[in-house]
Amino acid sequence: MSLLNKIYQAQKNISGVAVHTPLMKNENWSDEFAANIWLKREDLQPVRSYKIRGAYNKIVSLSETDKSKGVVCASAGNHAQGVAFACNKLNILATIFMPVTTPKQKIKQVKLFGKDKVVIILKGDTYDESFFEASQFCKKQEAIFIHPFDDEEVIAGQGTVGLELIKDAQKPIDYLFVPIGGGGLASGICAVFQQLSPTTKIIGVEPSGAASMKTSITNKKNTTLNEIDRFVDGAAVKRVGENNFSICKDILHDIILVPEGKVCTTILRLYNEEAIVVEPAGALTIAALDFYKEKIKGKNVVCIISGSNNDITRTEEIRERSLLYEGLKHYFLIQFPQRLGALKEFVNDVLGPNDDITYFQFSKKNNRESGPAVVGIELKNKNDFLKIEELLTCRKFKFQYLNNNSDLFTYLIS
Repeated sequence: MSLLNKIYQAQKNISGVAVHTPLMKNENWSDEFAANIWLKREDLQPVRSYKIRGAYNKIVSLSETDKSKGVVCASAGNHAQGVAFACNKLNILATIFMPVTTPKQKIKQVKLFGKDKVVIILKGDTYDESFFEASQFCKKQEAIFIHPFDDEEVIAGQGTVGLELIKDAQKPIDYLFVPIGGGGLASGICAVFQQLSPTTKIIGVEPSGAASMKTSITNKKNTTLNEIDRFVDGAAVKRVGENNFSICKDILHDIILVPEGKVCTTILRLYNEEAIVVEPAGALTIAALDFYKEKIKGKNVVCIISGSNNDITRTEEIRERSLLYEGLKHYFLIQFPQRLGALKEFVNDVLGPNDDITYFQFSKKNNRESGPAVVGIELKNKNDFLKIEELLTCRKFKFQYLNNNSDLFTYLIS
């Protein structure tokens, strides 16, 4: 059976379980980019991400003998929720491995969807470490492993997103932006559009800190990254799937790498302007539009909003990363003269009326001419930054700018 036929079969398998999510035109983004921007709202699934499609299709396709063995999966959260939901509905036992770093909100959701059908084991700091532990457990228990992306039945399930897009699009889609983690959704989409809408340009989107698909395509072989930034946890893997790479390398038109700070800015905009809650991976495709703004003018564009499982405790980190990326938050190590009025001079003569001190760490030292203070400043206008540096120099404050010194920044701030 061809992959496209498997996707049609998957559409039947998941009917009544996964939601046929809406394709909604967004007027604000359309006006901003002078294009027709449509959002495929996979955040509105019962488990708040598209992962329910692949997980359910894989598990419901198992033989009765395999179902009786129970299933095992490794996931940073969304795939785990899909597996948990499917197992609870199909009355199958599941053991789910998740990284220790998984947001608590996602762990709670897995328990909620799986109820008494799931056991959660937290192992490893990354998905890859969790995956290894799950694989070892699976061999010992002779259970069935449900891969989050490198499996044809999972790919077929995710590919049903493409069938819905073909059906719902009012006009031919010129550009389709797809988030990429392991590549399950992207490969399913590619399989559909290659056959049913070959003129559509499919643009993969990865976080800058986890460019596993782009690196692999550039190297012309599936490549494991040594290190990744785990912030966009739903799309941060060191190595994409073999099946996924095999499909995507020949069909994707392009891959855009989006800085994590840009993702954070997009999360906040979606919440404040559209009342849409997304997780970092869910914001990837919209965050990528800026990098394609000239090419998409006047075009019909679809962005897949992949999920909304965001942990509210991450809000401050998201805001901080956004401000740093936008050039509105700056940290300095300043040597303050050990005399009365030095801090007052800094506030009155260096900072502008709209600048705000958001971080200040200082310990007065006796018998010294100056003492170091770590100062965080939030600006209303990023262009005011150069003025602050000029005034610090003019007022003879010795200082070191920390934003560009990653090691010192991490040591003093993070």
